[in-house]
Amino acid sequence: MNTVPVDNRLLSVSERQIRPLYIEGYTHQLSYQPGDPIEFHISTSASQYSLEIVRVGADYEVVWQEKNLSGNAYPIPEDASSNGCHWPVGFTLTIPGAWQSGYYVAKMRVADSGGKFIHQSHRTAEGFLFFVIRPAQPGRDTKILIQLATNSYNAYNNWAGFSLYAFHGYSNLQGHRVSFNRPLTGFFDNWEQPFVAWAERNGYVLDYAVNTDLEFHPELLQHYKLVLSVGHDEYWSAGMRDNLETFIANGGNAAFFSGNSVCWQVRCEEEGRALTCWKQLYNQDPVYKTDDLRPLSTLWSHHLVDRPENQLTGVGFLSGGYHLSHGQFMDGSGEYQVHRPDHWIFQDTGLKKGDSFGGTDTIVGYECDGCEFRLEDGLPVPTHRDGTPDGFIILSTAPARWHPDDCEWYPGWERGRTGAATMGLYTRGGTVFTAATTDWSHGLRGNDAVVECITRNVLDHLSE
Repeated sequence: MNTVPVDNRLLSVSERQIRPLYIEGYTHQLSYQPGDPIEFHISTSASQYSLEIVRVGADYEVVWQEKNLSGNAYPIPEDASSNGCHWPVGFTLTIPGAWQSGYYVAKMRVADSGGKFIHQSHRTAEGFLFFVIRPAQPGRDTKILIQLATNSYNAYNNWAGFSLYAFHGYSNLQGHRVSFNRPLTGFFDNWEQPFVAWAERNGYVLDYAVNTDLEFHPELLQHYKLVLSVGHDEYWSAGMRDNLETFIANGGNAAFFSGNSVCWQVRCEEEGRALTCWKQLYNQDPVYKTDDLRPLSTLWSHHLVDRPENQLTGVGFLSGGYHLSHGQFMDGSGEYQVHRPDHWIFQDTGLKKGDSFGGTDTIVGYECDGCEFRLEDGLPVPTHRDGTPDGFIILSTAPARWHPDDCEWYPGWERGRTGAATMGLYTRGGTVFTAATTDWSHGLRGNDAVVECITRNVLDHLSE
């Protein structure tokens, strides 16, 4: 039998091209309750896909699976980063009543056989999205609410080209508005997951919410004794902050196992589906030309806003900075030095004045908050000039410093200033504790006995 060789050039362009294989998506809200419908907006190059939903806590629990869902590809608008994708609803799932409050990941999978004439190989692609389930009956099973730092997830999300940062933006440009109506993964695995996994393994039940629930579902708060912030909880709206401060004034407690917390003021738009923050370009914010500068989307500690985060958390980023990151204290120990070991925070730790802890897992790392203080009888005492409340007790410190590129745009910055990560707490109505570092939960992941003991003391004492 004679065969005739075929030159690849005789194949049409379309026959020689292989369509990319991908799947991406988002849900129409960040958080839901059992009984709510979840609308999945999915774009894929495949005609069918599978979906698996997993609750992520101490364990990874598969709660739902479906195969052969119908898939379609949709265009990405040029302004998707700021105004969303506008993809249609591809699939709707009503949340079963038995699903526990928590953080859920939807795993989307597609597969094909490659090209029609060339590269005939099995290909697979996966995409991931997340959502949170709030409790059906808030406060029934626990008095501890963890609200996830989802505003920060979105602020750093450069999907479709832009985030609230220039370093990874298209053409190194910085956006000032980011939409939740686009694919978003976040950084739950780095900070919050080690915390919740430790908590669940140690018998703590947590109810879950997201940042914007503090603004749009403030009724949640009345059911709890303690509200948690974990990891990198950097972007807060006035509505969020107002409602949490009211909760604290009425006797509720808060614990910030986080750093760089409540640093930037954002304005929630589209009922929480978009965030605006002009940051260091505050004079381009339309609010700048109005008579009321309180909503200006820049640092909470900016003198034009005049509401430093210290007034809520006890500490702020202006008096803190970086440790083991951004070129600052790159030879640092990553540990806290103890100043007041007799405080109940250190109960059962065995620590003495001058001891250090957390260095093995560098719990003082990445971004840290601090307060301005002076030494009295060898102990740090707040000056209160930066907004730190009366009665704030400094428990531990570690050196921290801003990078000049991050701070010298601000006219109130003192050049060359070195600050300190400052763990402490105060009581004003309720009690507010701050670990003052993003990386506290790394000590829980590393099974550091002192970090575990302090965390247990805070949870037990403030959730009573």
